[in-house]
Amino acid sequence: MKKIGLALGGGAVLGAAHIGVLKALKENNLEISFVTGTSIGAFVAALYAFGKSWDEIRDIASELKWMDISSISLSRYSLLSNDKFGALITENIGNKNIEDAQIPLAIITTDAGSGEKVVLRKGSVAEAVMASTCIPGLFKPVQLDGRMLLDGGIVENVPIKTLRNIGADYVIGVDLNAKHAYEDPANILDVLLNSFHFIMQQAAALQTEHADLLIKPNLSAFGRADTSQIEGLIQKGYEDTRDCLSKNELKLSTSWFEENWNKLLEFFNKNP
Repeated sequence: MKKIGLALGGGAVLGAAHIGVLKALKENNLEISFVTGTSIGAFVAALYAFGKSWDEIRDIASELKWMDISSISLSRYSLLSNDKFGALITENIGNKNIEDAQIPLAIITTDAGSGEKVVLRKGSVAEAVMASTCIPGLFKPVQLDGRMLLDGGIVENVPIKTLRNIGADYVIGVDLNAKHAYEDPANILDVLLNSFHFIMQQAAALQTEHADLLIKPNLSAFGRADTSQIEGLIQKGYEDTRDCLSKNELKLSTSWFEENWNKLLEFFNKNP
C-alpha cells in the first residue's frame, strides 16, 4: 500500500478548517503515514501526530479566543508573543519532542537571517509550533538552536515537497488560501494578515502543483482573525473535503490497484 502523507497549510484562524479535513479523512478510512504542517497547520498537525482525534482537536480549538494564543509583547521585533500557543500544545500533549510523535511529523519554519527553510523533525514540539506560527511583525521570533525562526509560510506554506522528502508516496495537500477572497482590512491585524497571506498565496500556487490530491476549501465567507467562526470553518472544511474525496475516489482506488497489481497477478497464478 502507498504511504499517504498529509500537508496542512497556514491561514491563521482559517486553520480550523483542517479539523474538518481530518474528520472527512477518518470517515473515508484513509490512514495517514506522515504529516507536515506550516503555521496554524503545524498546530493541528502536531496534535494529530500525537494521537489527538479530529473531535478532540475540535474541542481544543472551539474554546480558543485570539487572546488565548497571544499576549502583548512590544519589542523591536514584534507587537505580540505567541508563548501561549506553546503552552497550549504542552497542556494537551505534554512536554514532548517531535521525534516521539505517533505519526512521523515535520514542522516548517523560516530562518529570519537567511530566509532559508528550516524543517524541524526533532526537539520540542511546543517550540517548533511557536516558531512555525510566528507571523513576521506580529509575533516575537523564536530562538532555537542558534537561529531566529519565523512563520514557515514564507518558504513553504503547504509543505508538499517536505512530505515527499520524509517518505510519503501519495501526498494530500490542504491549501486554505487558494480560494479565499479578500476584503478591505478593518484594523491593523487585518492589514498584517492580508499582506502576509498575499505573499503565501502566490508561492503556494507553484508548490501545490506537485500534490497527488489538493484540497482547497472555499473559505471566503470567513475572516482570518475571528475565532468565533471556528465551528463554521470546521464544517466547511469537512464538506469541501468530503466532496473532493468523492470526486477523486476512482483515482485513489486506481492507485491502490497499481500498487498491488503484481501481488494480484501472483495470487491468481498460484490459484488458477
